[in-house]
Amino acid sequence: MPLPAPFDRLRLPLIGSPLFIVSGPELVIAQCKAGVIGSFPALNARPQSQLDEWLHQITEELAAHNRANPDRPAAPFAVNQIIHKTNDRVDADMATCEKWQVPMVITSLGAREEIFQAVRNWGGITMHDVINNRFAQKAIEKGATGLIPVAAGAGGHAGAQSPFALMAEIREWFDGLIALSGSIANGYSILAAQALRADFAYAGSCFIATKEANADERYKQAIVESSAEGIVYTNLFTGVHGNYLRNSIEAAGMDPDNLPVSDPSKMNFGSGGNTKAKAWKDIWGSGQGIGAIKQVGTVADLIDRFEREYQDAQAQLKARTGS
Repeated sequence: MPLPAPFDRLRLPLIGSPLFIVSGPELVIAQCKAGVIGSFPALNARPQSQLDEWLHQITEELAAHNRANPDRPAAPFAVNQIIHKTNDRVDADMATCEKWQVPMVITSLGAREEIFQAVRNWGGITMHDVINNRFAQKAIEKGATGLIPVAAGAGGHAGAQSPFALMAEIREWFDGLIALSGSIANGYSILAAQALRADFAYAGSCFIATKEANADERYKQAIVESSAEGIVYTNLFTGVHGNYLRNSIEAAGMDPDNLPVSDPSKMNFGSGGNTKAKAWKDIWGSGQGIGAIKQVGTVADLIDRFEREYQDAQAQLKARTGS
C-alpha cells in the first residue's frame, strides 16, 4: 500500500528496531538523518522524566536538520512501548509521547485498544509486534494501524516461524502496513522483505555495531565476530523466547547447549530469570543475520552500504527477469 506521510520520504523502506539499553537519542537521530526510521524503547529513558528530554532533543535536532537540508529531510522517528503488566510507566510515557506528537508508536507484549486509539487521536500510527497470525488478528481487531511480524532469526524476543509462512498467512486477510523482522542485515534482505509484500524491513542487530549505539564495546565486537551459528534461542532470561549471543551466555558461566526452561508467568525484562546475569546488560541479544556485519562503523556508513546493496539487488532482479 502507498506509505502515508511523512513515511513516504524514506531513503530506504527500513525501520531501525528499538533496542533495550542500546537505542538512545544519538542512535535514533543518526538513523533518521540517514533516511530510515529510528526508534527507541521508552523504558530506556530513566528516570521517566528523561523521556521528555529525549523527545525534545530528537525533535529539535531533526527539525534543524530539515531546515538545513530541505532536499533530503530526515525520516520520522518511533517510540516503543512495552504494553505489559510489569511496566507501570505506560500511561506516563504515553502522555509524554502525546505531548511531542510522536509519529509512530511501536507496541510490544500486549495489545491495548486505548493505546492504539490515543495514538490515532494525535495523528500518529501504531505498529504492533506479533509472532504468529493469531496475535496479528487480535492486534488489528483492537485497532493497531500495522503489524511487525517478528519471524525466526530476529534478535531479542523473536518468534519461531519462517518469514515466508508468517507473511503469507497475514497477507491473506490484512492489506495494511507491515514491517518484517528477521535477519535483516543488508540491502538484499530489505528488497526480499518487499518481495514478501512487506512495506518496511525491520532491523536491529546491525545497528548495535555502530558508533552511535549505546552498547558495550565488547558487545559491538561480538556482533562483528559472530555468525548465525553463534545465536541461541531460549526463554531463560526473561520468560519470553529470544535470540542471544552464545559467547555472552558462556561468559556468564552457563552452558548454551543445556539451558533450563524459564517459567513464562514470571516474566521479567530486567533480570536474568533464575540466573545472576541480566538480560541485555550481560546476556546480549542478537539476530541470526549478523554474519553480514563485518566492522563497527557509523550509521551513515551502514545505510550507505544498505542502499548500494538494495540497488544492486534491484538491478540483479531486473537482469534475471528481463523487466
